[in-house]
Amino acid sequence: MTLNQLRFLIAIADANLNITLAAGRVHATQPGLSKQLKQLEDELGFQLFTRKGKSLSAITPAGGEVIARARVVIDEVRNIKALAANLRQATQGSLKLGTTHTQARFVLPPVLAKVRSKFPDLALRLVPGSTGELTEQLKNNQLDLIVTSTSGSKPEHVIALPAYRWDRVIVVPRHHPLARLRHAVKLVDLAPYPLLTYEPVNKGNSSIANAFAHVGLKPNFALTALDADVLKANVKAGLGVGILAPMALESADLEQLVVIDAKHLFPTCITWIELNPGRVIPQYVRELISSFAPHVTKSHLDDILRGDSVHFDYGSLPNWPLPEPFSRLRAA
Repeated sequence: MTLNQLRFLIAIADANLNITLAAGRVHATQPGLSKQLKQLEDELGFQLFTRKGKSLSAITPAGGEVIARARVVIDEVRNIKALAANLRQATQGSLKLGTTHTQARFVLPPVLAKVRSKFPDLALRLVPGSTGELTEQLKNNQLDLIVTSTSGSKPEHVIALPAYRWDRVIVVPRHHPLARLRHAVKLVDLAPYPLLTYEPVNKGNSSIANAFAHVGLKPNFALTALDADVLKANVKAGLGVGILAPMALESADLEQLVVIDAKHLFPTCITWIELNPGRVIPQYVRELISSFAPHVTKSHLDDILRGDSVHFDYGSLPNWPLPEPFSRLRAA
């Protein structure tokens, strides 16, 4: 049994038993991966997967137990490598960071540039996705950390470090009737129009949909997307009214859009840095946390990694500002 065989086993499970996809992810050939799987099963004395023809169809009960323990082994190998790198003060390494389009496009670039200036040999990989997808990938140790936002409770079963607060904004073309309102916009003002916003608003547990439901209104979600640029482009084209994160606004948007403050309509969101517990944190991850959330001190992080409880006052977190030139209508 080798570490590579365990890595291949995990890759197959994470690729939904698609050996070709798994082989690509671990930079192996499909025949080579199949051969290593067969050798591992022969050594263990039982099948890890059931077969249907030449394809894998399901994980056997015994295979599920082996995969769970293989994840622990590979995770500890990562910890040993991270510990060794920290002890020798290495400046190289790799970081697989999962995040949403808005964070990757509008927020993280200066943070990543600062981190890489201190760790010039660091290989960064940004993995885009929805909050649900990224959370699942972090859980399966496919990502080193993720940056996501919630408008509800703190993320569970992970180390969740609060970075900043933000409130949603409404964006409409300059000629839109909502741009001419003389009062703070209300949900009843929005309800008649097609709405454009982020996924997964149509998949349940949406604070935007819940806000409308709370006052007995049924919104018309005409378009949802993960990409804020896609949403802005469709708002500019006249498809409907956008409900976006303020981080996605750029000065050029003011030429075509009116941006309306909506913090009185929807719950405040918090952006989090999330890591798996029980991991040794490389120095470059500590630098990223320090740059992105400077209020999370080294002592805070050390206490959290030891399993101690650390209280953060979410109300005093930095608040992502709405640039003054954008603010046509303020909350009443």
